[in-house]
Amino acid sequence: MKTSTLRHKHLRLDQTKLDRLRSALGSRSETEAIERAIDFLLAEEEIKKLLREIKGKGRIRRVFANGKGHH
Repeated sequence: MKTSTLRHKHLRLDQTKLDRLRSALGSRSETEAIERAIDFLLAEEEIKKLLREIKGKGRIRRVFANGKGHH
């Protein structure tokens, strides 16, 4: 497992955006909100990478009815 290196950073950020981010994520602090947003973005990038790797290697199969009562 990779160990984290914490660094103190000085950033100029839009306070309104930061407040909205904190609220959206339910974070207790600005630092927590930023860390969680970074984690979400990195996870999304990993998902995109995996989807690119499996593209064309399988088939999509309908497993649920189409909503019209047909099975």
